[in-house]
Amino acid sequence: VGIAVFTVMPLIYMILIAFTNYDANHQPPGNLFDWVGLKNFRMLFSSADSLSATFWPVLAWTIIWGFVATFSCYFGGMFLAMLINSKGIHGKKIWRTIFVIAMAIPSFISLLVVSTMLGERGIINVLLQQWGFTTQALPFLTNPTWAKCTIIIVNLWIGIPVTMLMTSGILMNIPAELYESAKIDGAGPVVTFAKITFPYMWF
Repeated sequence: VGIAVFTVMPLIYMILIAFTNYDANHQPPGNLFDWVGLKNFRMLFSSADSLSATFWPVLAWTIIWGFVATFSCYFGGMFLAMLINSKGIHGKKIWRTIFVIAMAIPSFISLLVVSTMLGERGIINVLLQQWGFTTQALPFLTNPTWAKCTIIIVNLWIGIPVTMLMTSGILMNIPAELYESAKIDGAGPVVTFAKITFPYMWF
């Protein structure tokens, strides 16, 4: 019932809204909106309309963001988990705790701190100028291209530790006999990863 009320019904409602002329000038109770059928979609696919000029760049960036953010966090977390779980690393629990703390802090607080650090007079810009890397503040949050790259990097802050925790559990449950057999058969690190580690994680 909860899923139906709070997830399914709002989803259906928002889909139906797409077939109406609901906008700033057509809002109940003063002005009711009407069904317009596929008119909105024709406007969307028309290159001359301002709605279309806004929609397509946003859609393209959403696809890029979804792809890059997902795979960077997944493979970044996987690499970090493999690094921490490797035999030569000491203090595995301490390292895991350090990365989990980044995830445990509420995202709202993390983003406030990061936005302050990356501001025009934030610590990042101040240090870059003091060390002579730049002569003026970098537009991390004000330039569209810089901002897009910045949020992808900031997303790693939380995304990588989450994946690291999941893949760490998988790594610790892969039978050691598989690695020993692969080593005896002459398999190197790349083959071992491709044939044993990655299939377990991917599944």
